[in-house]
Amino acid sequence: MQSSLVYSHDLNAYDLGTEHALRPERVEGAVAMMRSHDLLGAAGLNVIEPHPAGREDLERVHDAAYIDAVIRASALGAPDDLSHGIGAGDTPVFAGMHTAAALVAGGSIEAMRAVLEGGDTRSLAIAGGLHHAHRDRAAGFCVYNDPAAAIAWALEREPRMRIAYIDIDAHHGDGVQETFWNEPRVLTVSLHESGRYLFPGTGFPDERGGPLAKDSAANIPLPQYATDACYDFAFDAAVAPLVSRFRPDLIVSQNGADALHSDPLTSLGLTLGGYRMLVERISALSHRLCEGRLVALGGGGYDWQEMVPRAWTLLAASLLGREMPASLTEGAGPVLREGAEEHLLRRTREVVAEVMRGREY
Repeated sequence: MQSSLVYSHDLNAYDLGTEHALRPERVEGAVAMMRSHDLLGAAGLNVIEPHPAGREDLERVHDAAYIDAVIRASALGAPDDLSHGIGAGDTPVFAGMHTAAALVAGGSIEAMRAVLEGGDTRSLAIAGGLHHAHRDRAAGFCVYNDPAAAIAWALEREPRMRIAYIDIDAHHGDGVQETFWNEPRVLTVSLHESGRYLFPGTGFPDERGGPLAKDSAANIPLPQYATDACYDFAFDAAVAPLVSRFRPDLIVSQNGADALHSDPLTSLGLTLGGYRMLVERISALSHRLCEGRLVALGGGGYDWQEMVPRAWTLLAASLLGREMPASLTEGAGPVLREGAEEHLLRRTREVVAEVMRGREY
């Protein structure tokens, strides 16, 4: 299979500040680790330069007035525009913000183009996965919603295409769900820490899609400290059957590494071995359902010096079907009280039963 990585050092311009949790170094470090494990180049992922998304690309998923607000906020010294979610806290204003965010969105569109037009079977836009941006505002570190922009680009190119979006970030993929709430050609499946405990406070089992797209959304909110075993059960009992029933032509995956137990912003219990299991199962699902066609994106991940590069190197290896050294997945999981894992599994089974109840395709 021919596979590609969309990457340029220019993507580091998406920088929310030296004190912000979303560090551009996490992407750079991941690419360096991929290179050190011979995953790039002639025998691995072919590296493609990203190009900025154009106005038309952005307006498929964002209001014109919001894009104009981002452009205004991109000037040096521009004030916050809290009416559009820009500034103070999660998504601070920075000089050149529009250009940087448009490059991230364009990179994810380029990854989609590589699969639909460039002859690749798989592609990886490692700086992408900014899934919280809404049609009219920024949110959760995200300015433009690159997963939604890439999917919308594909649907315009191939109107009969069916796309399954699988999101394993610790945070609910709310912006992507919102974009395709009434779109029967897109299935959004999000496996995340419950919104009872974590931003954005959404992603519950009763969120199933709009009146024009019944059961086009599926949300599996996991309990805090959910372990590898919880993820294993949820994927086999919900994610795989839901995507299989949908019969997609292509899968888009958001592969945030913030569900790892060491992440400073979340409270889940996934190990690197569990993360590898997830990305390998998504890859296998694409083989079984859509001839391997898979567009993979990055996402969250805030243990950026150590765990994120390792996780995303495992992601790259999964796209190539490569085995990685055991050292990449080494490390103890979270310490749980006796009987805690059985309790977490029981709660996960209850959530999955609610998610799957009465679904029709």
